[in-house]
Amino acid sequence: MTCGLRQAGIEVLAGVDFDIDCKETYEYNNPGSTFVYSDITQLKLDYFEKEFEVTKDDDNLILIGCSPCQYYSIINTKKKKSKKTKNLLLDFSKFIKYYNPGYVLIENVPGIETRKDSVLPRFLSFLKKNGYKYVVMDVIDMSYYGVPQSRKRFSLIASRVRNVSLPQKEEAQSLLKDYISVKNGFPVISAGHKDETDFNHTVAGLNRINLRRLAKTKKDGGTRMGWKDDPELQLDCYIGKDNSFKDVYGRMAWNKPASTITTKFFNISNGRFAHPEQDRAISLREGATLQTFPKSYVFKTKSVAATAKLIGNAVPPEYAKRVGLSIINNTSNGTV
Repeated sequence: MTCGLRQAGIEVLAGVDFDIDCKETYEYNNPGSTFVYSDITQLKLDYFEKEFEVTKDDDNLILIGCSPCQYYSIINTKKKKSKKTKNLLLDFSKFIKYYNPGYVLIENVPGIETRKDSVLPRFLSFLKKNGYKYVVMDVIDMSYYGVPQSRKRFSLIASRVRNVSLPQKEEAQSLLKDYISVKNGFPVISAGHKDETDFNHTVAGLNRINLRRLAKTKKDGGTRMGWKDDPELQLDCYIGKDNSFKDVYGRMAWNKPASTITTKFFNISNGRFAHPEQDRAISLREGATLQTFPKSYVFKTKSVAATAKLIGNAVPPEYAKRVGLSIINNTSNGTV
């Protein structure tokens, strides 16, 4: 989110996260923006006032909440473990109450709007009671907003000072072929390739049987149906379940958006994360590019899994930039 908002020309003072692995990457790529390592439920309300001289009632101040979304996600997560993050939106609202910013920006999974036990209705009521009379929200497919993946997210912009709008939807989706092909700067590599440069065109290794599975998976969008009748390759858990988990072990397709880039995109057994042509998963840099990180963005991490976690958990910078420009344009036009 910080990367995209900065691209839009917005000054980002700080970002708060409870994952210390984010710190070096965040500050290296966003000079001037401070990483605050803290649990938001324990952070004192006056912290930004004291540390960054943030003033209350600033019409140009934006507070942004991208709380962990595992509890509301349709992906199979451990709900008991993620339940402690369920109400982070309400913890975030305490900072809105304290600082009374001109703008509030929220990004989360669609489930925060649809689950019956969601805190969103309480949050919307809070915004209304506190003078945020301009509120727009929607579940958007980011493939229509310059992000080449089918990534649906809940977006909300609220303002107490002027009318706001979400970024304009494009008529056509962004497609895989325009981002990660050889002509776009991604050399052909093999499974297990390690790129020691900052470009990080590194890809996880594959065992022999998975290489055989990919060899029998049709290029450009093929699925595990290509080897379902091979007794040596078929997995017991998928026997008789041809219509279930169809993306697992699947290849991406050039003329479609990628599937949602998750924190496990480096592993072909976790979704449709195989390269359209080459017998491998997509590389770390390819995943980052599909998330619209600049190719110059450097990931200061110690493992493939740690890098993929930062990439998969991120708000795509291109969408964040468009949200930032939407806020700026409404402000510049004085729309009320």
